Amino acid sequence: MTPTASDTPAVPATLDVAAIRALFPALHQQVYGKPLVYLDNAATTQKPQVVIDALRHYYERDNANVHRGVHALSEKATAAFEGARKTVQRFLNARSEREIIFTRNATESINLVARAWGDSQLKADDEVLITALEHHSNIVPWQQACARTGAVLKVAPIDDAGDVVMDEFARLVSPRTKMVAVSHLSNALGTINPVEQMVALARSVGAAVLIDGSQAVYHMAVDVQALDPDFYVFTGHKVYGPTGIGVLYGREAVLNAMPPFMGGGDMISSVTFEKSEWNELPYKFEAGTPNIADAIVLAVAIEFVRSVGFEAIGTHEAALLDYGTRRLQEVPGLTLVGTAKRKASVLSFVMGDMHPHDIGTIVDREGVAIRTGHHCAQPVMDRFGIPATARASLAMYNTTDDIDALVHALGRVRQLLG
Repeated sequence: MTPTASDTPAVPATLDVAAIRALFPALHQQVYGKPLVYLDNAATTQKPQVVIDALRHYYERDNANVHRGVHALSEKATAAFEGARKTVQRFLNARSEREIIFTRNATESINLVARAWGDSQLKADDEVLITALEHHSNIVPWQQACARTGAVLKVAPIDDAGDVVMDEFARLVSPRTKMVAVSHLSNALGTINPVEQMVALARSVGAAVLIDGSQAVYHMAVDVQALDPDFYVFTGHKVYGPTGIGVLYGREAVLNAMPPFMGGGDMISSVTFEKSEWNELPYKFEAGTPNIADAIVLAVAIEFVRSVGFEAIGTHEAALLDYGTRRLQEVPGLTLVGTAKRKASVLSFVMGDMHPHDIGTIVDREGVAIRTGHHCAQPVMDRFGIPATARASLAMYNTTDDIDALVHALGRVRQLLG
């Protein structure tokens, strides 16, 4: 039987960080002779033992191709794969498992929509509205869709704190707006967008909505019926799951009206040399052998997160973000980039004219893992007139000791770089 989150020790309703950390083997190692302090969670999270065990178990005991197989292993793998789809449906509170499409990652999910929906719905002089906060994966596919169709890409600006200027966003929403594509939570600044208001504005002109939830789903509960987007995407490796698996939620009526993204096996109901007919949802958008193992293991990761609970996660991470903000503001010469009124998990900063890559290299030698660069958000960096930031990003297993270790390492940066 595939391991599940219920196989792990119970975690108290009030988050016990020591109990949580004990479940993540990668956290218990040394880097350059110092205990690892992992603060690169916006790039990817570490994996609990139950997730690692589930992946091994699948390949050791249940490995088979899914759908149409009549032997025992195929039936077992198919049941686990489709069970994973139902787990994701419950996680997002989608109406039906038919609305859950497995992809490689959030980037592929957005590209699927930009191709299958965009190419069939956009025409010359239509408009696609995004924000200046977006990850490249929610910019480039829409640029390409606009280039193919003659539509126009519009960008809502952000202010000095990293908040979207909602007056400008509202002004840019017009009868020409056909798609509003926005991030739920910024990977570069931690800004939590007012997606409810954005969806309402889009609906007022009949526009479709896509929300990139890659940074949100491991910090907060997401209810797609309450948010009411047409599409919601996320990637598995951010939510304590494996790499190579992503999710596209789409409203069933919208998905049914879209042409398929790729052709091949399993996405058809019949094929002749003269024509092909498409399979029903969700299989119309899942051509070829899917990433069976990682879909199954993603479900285990989701159940693990649900067992901890978003209330406990949110309370802990909010306190940690507040502590980290105060501690970093005490570092001489350090400037936080991104001080939005509503934010989560991300502490981006610069230190005078020190290059963020140098900062990252030095703190790594102190055992502290952070991310440096433009974070696939070059327009955000351009907005603040900087090439890059250093970014510490938080997860449920981080502690105030981790923040203190970062501050100590930044003291070493000042010693070496002045």
